[in-house]
Amino acid sequence: MAMTGERAGNVALVTGASAGVGRACAIAFLKAGYRTVLTGRRGDKLEETVAMSGVDPAGALCVPCDVSEPAAVDDLFGALHDAFGRLDVVFNNAGTTVLGKPIGDLSFEEWRKLMSVNLDGAFLIARGAFNMMRAQDPQGGRIINNGSISAHVPRPGSAAYTASKHAMTGLTRSISLDGRPFNIACGQIDIGNAATDMTVRMQEGVAQPDGSVRAEPVMAAENVASSVLHMASLPLDANVQFMTVMATTMPYIGRG
Repeated sequence: MAMTGERAGNVALVTGASAGVGRACAIAFLKAGYRTVLTGRRGDKLEETVAMSGVDPAGALCVPCDVSEPAAVDDLFGALHDAFGRLDVVFNNAGTTVLGKPIGDLSFEEWRKLMSVNLDGAFLIARGAFNMMRAQDPQGGRIINNGSISAHVPRPGSAAYTASKHAMTGLTRSISLDGRPFNIACGQIDIGNAATDMTVRMQEGVAQPDGSVRAEPVMAAENVASSVLHMASLPLDANVQFMTVMATTMPYIGRG
């Protein structure tokens, strides 16, 4: 459904838009009438996302980018500014994981690779969005960070991923404070078991805290997209600070 009223034609940026939750959210923004900037590592997959939306591609801009590289992120925001002149909402979504293993078996190289995307990349995108929103007229905008159920409780063998998502919560809280003088709102969506390539193993069996391996329920990624779109649609004097959306019967309540 296309947007009407004052938010019609607003500009959204979605990172990690080439697959999974990012793809579902980019499609939702496009269908809602946002002029949407899609970024990810593979340009062909970004173009595929736009085609899947079924909307006029004139309202989309695909910019391949490695969010862990500061110069690449600067170029991304330069391209966004040249194309649309402002930014109203960013879904700070790009992330990665490593195969589950105890912290004693986790190499520093694996740790740094994950942190470079999940934390360094989130910081670089948030900083770029903040600076653009602070400088534009009218001033302000909204930053939505992708947290995780792991921002609250860990899975076995997930030290790096869990640490990155706990850090995301701190980043969200800090941006919320820093943004107040500039009409910049910041919230976080914590997602549990959305059906994507990253969560295929959930349906096949995943390690539980009691040492067992069990299949877990998943939900459609479109449920995340509709939730992100709701967060984005609020006026800037209202904010969803934290939202948890998950498969209803996944082992989160009671996990540990």
